Amino acid sequence: MPELPEVEGVVRDLRPIVEGKTIEYVTLSETVYMSHEAGKQAIVKNAAPPHFEQMLQNMTIARLERRSKYIFFHVTKDGESFILVNHLGMTGAWFVVNDILEITEEKFRKHIHAIFTLTSGELLVYSDIRRFGELRFINEIADHAPLLKMAPEPFDEQACDFFLAQSEKPRFAKKAIKEVIMDGQVISGCGNIYATESLFKMSIHPAKPTSEVSRERKIELFQVICDVLQESIDSGGSTISDYRSINGGAGTMQHRLKMYGKKQCKTCETTTESMVIAGRTSTFCPQCQK
Repeated sequence: MPELPEVEGVVRDLRPIVEGKTIEYVTLSETVYMSHEAGKQAIVKNAAPPHFEQMLQNMTIARLERRSKYIFFHVTKDGESFILVNHLGMTGAWFVVNDILEITEEKFRKHIHAIFTLTSGELLVYSDIRRFGELRFINEIADHAPLLKMAPEPFDEQACDFFLAQSEKPRFAKKAIKEVIMDGQVISGCGNIYATESLFKMSIHPAKPTSEVSRERKIELFQVICDVLQESIDSGGSTISDYRSINGGAGTMQHRLKMYGKKQCKTCETTTESMVIAGRTSTFCPQCQK
């Protein structure tokens, strides 16, 4: 699943191409229509497909913003402002092309679910192989409650204090430290990959109860998380499985990972072990991480 660095990469790539451009019309896939008819609402979450297509028609993309793992398309029409919220899910990807055939990987061409035809003639295309992503058109952030519960951006000045305060609450204190740092209400944007890497750098076992990690170690852990996230942003994110930046671009952070998906510890050469924490496979070194 794309985490903060991957989503940041998508936003940075899209901004210079689509900001200021106007959506002439939107075309959703037959799959989206059929899912809504069956009551499952794949991709488009809070509107019937025809209504969604109609609402976005003639909207201008004023600004793009990343918030945690979400992409906010700030759009305007007739002096009014709205937000198209996108979550990439596990396999969401954006392309800006003149023709669908320019999308070179067949698996993305086969799973196109939204085409935003721009007045410039370009196509802003959303593809999602597993269809866990979402597009949600709202008037303001308060219209979708989960967006109000997100922790501050990890690079914000108050983010570390927020993390410390949250981690000391009873509902988090007894949970595994890895589960807590992957919770978007505690730290924004840190998922399985970067939680695994950060805990390895800190020599902390992922299942260690949060209450057993000292305040000083938590502060250090938070800084390590920020450093790892920034390193990944600078590297274009981790291209693992189906993640792509726009137009099929790939990152290089996967070549820098020390623990995620590894069979052997890079430090002591011990065979790594894994366990499931918060529904995610957690790889760790039984020798280095205590």
